[in-house]
Amino acid sequence: MSSKEIEEKKVEFLLNKLTLSEKFKLLTGYFFFQTHRILRLGIRTFKVTDGPLGISQHSSFLRKNTYFPAGINLAATWNKNLAFECGKAIGKEARAIGRSCVLGPGLNIGRTPFNGRTFEYYSEDPHLTKEIAIPFVKGVQSQKIAACPKHYVANNQETNRYLVSTEIDERTLHEVYLRAFKETVEEADPWTIMTSYNLVNSEYVHESKKLLKDTLIDKWGFSGFVMTDWWSTSEGGSKKKESSNTPPEKAIKSGLSLEMPKPYIYERSRLKTAYRQGKFTEKELDEIVKRILLVYTKVGMFEKRKNLPKGERNTKKHQNLARRMSEEGIVLLKNSNNILPLSLENTKSIAVLGPNLRRKFGKLLNGGAAAVTPPYEITPLKGLEEKCNGKVKITKDISKADYVLLFMGLNHDSPTKFMSEKIIEEEIEFGNESEKADRNKLGLSESQIVQINETVKINPKTIVVLINGSPVSMEDWLENVPAVLEAWYPGMEGGRAIANVLFGDVNPSGKLPMTFPKKIEDCPSHKSESTFPGVDHKVYYEEGIYVGYKHYEKENIEPLFPFGFGLSYTDFKFEEVQTTKNKLNAMYEILEIKVKITNVGNKAGSEVIQVYSEDVKSSVDRPKRELISFKKVFLEPNETKTIPIEIKGKDLAFYDVSSKDWKLEKGDFILHIGNSSIDFHLEEKITVTN
Repeated sequence: MSSKEIEEKKVEFLLNKLTLSEKFKLLTGYFFFQTHRILRLGIRTFKVTDGPLGISQHSSFLRKNTYFPAGINLAATWNKNLAFECGKAIGKEARAIGRSCVLGPGLNIGRTPFNGRTFEYYSEDPHLTKEIAIPFVKGVQSQKIAACPKHYVANNQETNRYLVSTEIDERTLHEVYLRAFKETVEEADPWTIMTSYNLVNSEYVHESKKLLKDTLIDKWGFSGFVMTDWWSTSEGGSKKKESSNTPPEKAIKSGLSLEMPKPYIYERSRLKTAYRQGKFTEKELDEIVKRILLVYTKVGMFEKRKNLPKGERNTKKHQNLARRMSEEGIVLLKNSNNILPLSLENTKSIAVLGPNLRRKFGKLLNGGAAAVTPPYEITPLKGLEEKCNGKVKITKDISKADYVLLFMGLNHDSPTKFMSEKIIEEEIEFGNESEKADRNKLGLSESQIVQINETVKINPKTIVVLINGSPVSMEDWLENVPAVLEAWYPGMEGGRAIANVLFGDVNPSGKLPMTFPKKIEDCPSHKSESTFPGVDHKVYYEEGIYVGYKHYEKENIEPLFPFGFGLSYTDFKFEEVQTTKNKLNAMYEILEIKVKITNVGNKAGSEVIQVYSEDVKSSVDRPKRELISFKKVFLEPNETKTIPIEIKGKDLAFYDVSSKDWKLEKGDFILHIGNSSIDFHLEEKITVTN
C-alpha cells in the first residue's frame, strides 16, 4: 500500500469516528497558534508558527531562533537552490520547537514600494516570485512541516488592510497576482494556504467560492486546507467583534477549513443552527474537515516522534546559510572607478557612521509577524571590527580616513498609539517598514540625505550601504557618491556578509527583484489616491498587467535602477545562444536553449542569465518583454561555460478572459537574453506551432 493510500485510509477512519460536534471543533483555533485536539481519537493540537524569515519568537514560546535574511534578499539571490536550502532549514527549526506548520512564504507581488511588508515578499514579477517560492515550499515540506503560502490574494498594501477592497480586472488578477500561487500549488503541493485580510472585488477571500473552491481547489487541484489570517473574519480585524457577517454555510461551501485564531464564522452555535436549518450538509462539512485530517497525516501527527525528521535550530550550518544568503542577495548598485572592493593590505583607516551601523533588527515583533529574535546578531560595526581587527583602523574621523562607510536605509519600528508624539515623528522621519503600516515617502530621511552629502564633501571616497527592504529613491545624493551597496535586511549574520562583500572576500552577485524608481510618481500604482492607498475603502488597480518593469518599458520611463540589475567585481561576456530545436508545440512542452558565457575579468564571480520573451504578434495587449527563465552561474576568471536553460511553453502564455484559462498562441517569440530587464546581449527566435 502506498503512503498516499495509507494517508487516505487513516483520514477516512478518523472521519467516520468523529462526531458532528468534534468536526465543528476542528474548524477553529484553540489558542493563538494552535488548534483543538480530539484526545479520544489521538488527534493532537496542530501548532503553527509565523515565518518565513525564520521561526518567530512570539509564536515559539519566546524562543530565539536562526534569523535568516528578508524575503526580498532571498529573491535578490536569484538562486533556486538557496531557496530550497532556506526552506529546509526553516522546516528543521520548526520541527525542533514542536511546530507542524510555517506560515510562509509570502507571495504577494511588489505593486508599490510603499507597502510596509515588501521586505517579506519576493518580487514585482510573478515568474521570479514563483521560481523562488516553489523550492522554498519543497524545502520546508521535506521535513514533514506544512508550508503556508500567503496572503491569498492581492494583499499589496497595509493601509486599511482589514477593510480595503482590491478592485481588479480578471486578467490582471490571474496573470499577475494569482500566478505565483497557481504555479506553487501545481509544482510544490503546499499543504496549507492562508487567505488575505483584504477583499477582492468587494468580497472577502475567506468567503469567496470563486477564488477558493472554483479556482484554488477545483481548477488548480489544491489538496491541502485553507486557513484565514488571524482575526480576518472579524469585521475590520477587530478582536472585540462578537460575530462575523459571513454565514458559516457560505464559508463551508467556499472551501474554508480553518478559522484562526478563534471562531467568528465558525462559532459553534452558528454552525449548529445553520446545520439544523439545512444550510449545509455533513457531506459538505466532511470535505473541509477531510483536508485538515489529510494535512495532519502528512506532518506526522499520528506517527511516533522518533520516526519523524529530526529537528535542529541555531546550528552553525543554519547560521552559515544565513550569511551565504545575505552575501548572495547583496546588490552592488554603483561602483565608480572600481572603488570597491576595499583592500585590507592597502587601507590604513575607514570611518564608519550612519543610523544602521549598530542597529539590530532581530527583535520581538520588530516589523510585525515575520520578526525573528536570534541568539546573536552581527551588526555592520561588529562585522567590520572582526574583518579589520589588527589590519585597518576603524574611526569616526571622516576627514582623515582612507574611506568612509555610511550605513543608511530604513527600519522596522512602527508608530503605535502607545508611543509619544516625539517618538512617532522621529520614526516616520527615519523611515518605516512594518506590518500594519505603509511607508509615506520613497526617499531616505532628510537627516540621512544631509549626512551623505556633507560627508562626501569632506571625503569623496564615501560608500553608502543601504539596509532596508524595499526600493528607495536616491536622486538627492546618488551622483555625489562613488559606490552604493544594497544589503536589504541581512539577517543575523548580516554584518559579516556585508564586510565580506566590501573587502572582496565575496564577489557581489545579487540582482534587483524590484525596479528602483527615481520618484514615486513613476510607479504605476501611484497615479492617484484611488490607485493607492484607495478611496472609500477601495483601491483600483488601473495599471492592469503593467506592474514593475513592464510599466516602465511601456511608458518609456527611465528607472533609477532596472529590475534584474546588479554589478559585479568582474565582467561577463555573453558569447552566443544555441538551440537544438526552436519550436514549441504545447503549453506544457519544454524547449532548451544553451547560452555560452565567459568571465572576462580577473575575479571569480556569479552572473544571472535572464531570459525575457517578446510576443511578436499577439491577439491581446502584452508587455514588450516578460521574464520567462533565468539561471545563476559561477565562473572562475577566463572560464567559459555553456549553460542549458529551459523555456517552458506555459511561461509564454497569457490569461485569456474569454476561455477563463491560460492560452498559448501560435506565432513567433523573440527571446532577449541578458543580465537585467533592459540590458540584453543575445537574441533567439522561437516559434509556437500548437
